[in-house]
Amino acid sequence: MKVLPFKIPKPENNSIVYQEDLVAEFYDKLHQHKEIQISWIVRSEGSIIIGDTISDYKTGDILVIGSNVPHVFKSDMETGANAHMLSLFFSEDSFGEDFFGRKDFEQLQTFFKNAEYGFKVTSHKKEIQQCFKLLKKANKMELFIGLFTILNWVNKSKTQLLSSFIYGKNYSDTEGKRMRLVFEYSLNNFSENITLQQISSIANLSPNAFCKYFKQRTNKTYVQFLTEIRIENAAKLLLKNKDFSVAEVAICSGFGNISNFNKKFKLLKNKTPLQYKLS
Repeated sequence: MKVLPFKIPKPENNSIVYQEDLVAEFYDKLHQHKEIQISWIVRSEGSIIIGDTISDYKTGDILVIGSNVPHVFKSDMETGANAHMLSLFFSEDSFGEDFFGRKDFEQLQTFFKNAEYGFKVTSHKKEIQQCFKLLKKANKMELFIGLFTILNWVNKSKTQLLSSFIYGKNYSDTEGKRMRLVFEYSLNNFSENITLQQISSIANLSPNAFCKYFKQRTNKTYVQFLTEIRIENAAKLLLKNKDFSVAEVAICSGFGNISNFNKKFKLLKNKTPLQYKLS
């Protein structure tokens, strides 16, 4: 299978694809697909990287990921239960090239614009979840109605963007493989001391070339990216493991300097680690 682009399994002549994932962990390779994805996380928690940003996801979340937006899920394996997600996939041209350009759907233009950055729905989640429950045995007409019912609810909802920068070009297979390896190595080894020499060798580039390559595609330095991964992990540990001291959390998340950890954490979370732990 090619790393990028990832093709959604699609029955012939189907404009909408309904997919249920019940797996040990969600697909954890950096990928992109033409279809817009609307997903309900029925059960799971972990991290998702979209564009330039790593965020958490948890049971009950509704996520929207736009067309050809590179993303990767990293499930937290210690939860013990299988990950479960229901998704709808469709394209802006699923129903004809100019279908969503009609005046009837001008209210959806914000949806399509925000989807380019990925976003999380933060209200009306129960209504959207109920719509998803009806889709498992839906015929094509019911899928069509279900999609537009969900779009209507999403359009009414409060949302939170999941990235601030998306690389404007589709990744080639070579680029996709390179970025996938960088992301995988970072997510699996963030608690260790990752040097620029190590990560550039993973990307098969010189350190200088890697720095330019990564910054161009994520709009941030690799050090910034790695710090964000570490802070997201630290935030989870602070909430889940109340017995851990701030110093222990810092060390488990890859920070050797407690003062630097406190500074970076407050910068990204607007609270000190101790304030976050007690919140």
